[in-house]
Amino acid sequence: MKISVITVCRNAERTIVAALRSVVEQTHPDIEHLVIDGLSTDGTVDLVRANAERIARVISEQDGGIYEAMNKGIGLATGDFTCFLNADDMYASPAALATLVEALQASSADAVYADLHYVQRENPSRPVRRWTSQPFQRGLFATGWAPAHPTFLVRTEILRELGGFDTHYRLAADFDLMCRAFEVRCITNVYVPNAIILMRGGGVTNRSLRNIVQQNREILASLRANGFTPNVAAFALRKITSRLRQYIQANNSRKGAA
Repeated sequence: MKISVITVCRNAERTIVAALRSVVEQTHPDIEHLVIDGLSTDGTVDLVRANAERIARVISEQDGGIYEAMNKGIGLATGDFTCFLNADDMYASPAALATLVEALQASSADAVYADLHYVQRENPSRPVRRWTSQPFQRGLFATGWAPAHPTFLVRTEILRELGGFDTHYRLAADFDLMCRAFEVRCITNVYVPNAIILMRGGGVTNRSLRNIVQQNREILASLRANGFTPNVAAFALRKITSRLRQYIQANNSRKGAA
C-alpha cells in the first residue's frame, strides 16, 4: 500500500527538519513524501534539500495559502492513500504510519484516523493537550466534532472526487473536507485509539483568539453548507468542555510521569 505524505510549509526552518526526520524513520516501506513550499524566505528550502533522502518531490513557489498548497499536493500524489504532515508536527513513533495501514488492511475502509497530542513548541516531549477521538457516528460533525486532521489517512481518489480543500475557508477547510467525506460522501472509516501525531503549539489556528473565533465561524458555515442546522450554544459548550478535558488529560499524564 503506497502512502503519499504531503507537507506544506513556509518559513519553517525551526521545525521542518524534525518533521522530515519523522517521515524518514517510518517503518512502513512504501512512502511518497511531497514537500510543497510557499516560497520561503528563510532557510527552509535549503534544509529540505539537505534532508531529502525520502522526499519524492520538492516544489517551492508562490501559492494562495495552506489549503491551496495542500490541493497542489493532492494533484501530485500517486499513493493509494494520502495524509498531511504539517511542517511543525511529527509522527509520534516510527510505527505510526504502519499502525494506520494495518488498521486499513484489516478493515478495507476508505479512511483511518487516530489520536493526537499537542506538545510544547520548544520541548516536544512535554504534552500540553491530549486529543482523544472516538469512533464516528452520523451527525457527530454537527456537534463540532471532527477527527484530528493530521491523523487522517484517506484514499487519494476520494480526496480528488471531493474536489480537495475548499479554499473559501481560510482556517476550517480541513473540517469542511472531512465533514463532506464522513457525513455527505459517507466513506467507510476506522478509528485507531493511539496517538499518531505530535503537534507543536502555536500553529496558525491557535495563534490568537481572533483566529480561533474565525475558525469556529467557518466551521458553523461549513455545517450549514453541508445541510446541518447546528445548535450554536451546544456547539460552543462542547468545544469548551472538550478543550478542558484535553488539558486535564495532559496534566494528569505529566503528574503520573513525575
